[in-house]
Amino acid sequence: MTMSYNQIISFIKSNRLSPAAKRRIQHFGVMLGDDFAINIPVLRKLGKKIGKDHELALRLYNSGYHDAMILASYVDEIDKVTEKQMDVWASRFNSWDIVDNTVGNLFDKTPYAWKKAVEWSKRKEEYVKRAGYAMMAELAVHDKKAGDKLFENFFKDIKRGSTDERNFVKKAVNWALRQVGKRNERLRRKALRLAYQIKKTSSRSARWVASDAIRELEKINLK
Repeated sequence: MTMSYNQIISFIKSNRLSPAAKRRIQHFGVMLGDDFAINIPVLRKLGKKIGKDHELALRLYNSGYHDAMILASYVDEIDKVTEKQMDVWASRFNSWDIVDNTVGNLFDKTPYAWKKAVEWSKRKEEYVKRAGYAMMAELAVHDKKAGDKLFENFFKDIKRGSTDERNFVKKAVNWALRQVGKRNERLRRKALRLAYQIKKTSSRSARWVASDAIRELEKINLK
């Protein structure tokens, strides 16, 4: 590690966004409150400079600072992440970008990813539930060796989650459905079939999830 915890926090504070820029990202639902914020590319570059350090990652996440929590997902060591840690971190999710960065940078590469995708998709908490569906989407992108059947097993969870009216949940459900459908032509056809089933339900959220997925998946040909 080339920087201490205090140096990292000081760097983040000194590179915070202007009030106008901060308002722009809050417009998209990023939950900052009075917390500072820096650009993700700057945060990513900082993570590369720091390198991998599990104990530092734990301390950064436990700080509760929005940017430090995201930075933790860049510097943590995948082979040291435990299932308990994942549950603890998930219980502290308080913004969709923390969810998506933590899942996409770190959690989807752990041995527990497939289990947590399903488990968290059944939770009531908005951001934990989002994490479950975000995990499905990220696995569809990053796990190149996984067989189709593993993704088909997500379909019942996607259908169940499609009726959730909460914005950050339904968008993640839609994301999962689209990414699974984009893996290959076989899964595209199956995802479209599911989307048309979902579209027939009375839930407004489900109809949006389905319609948006159909619009994208019908445009592509993966043969």
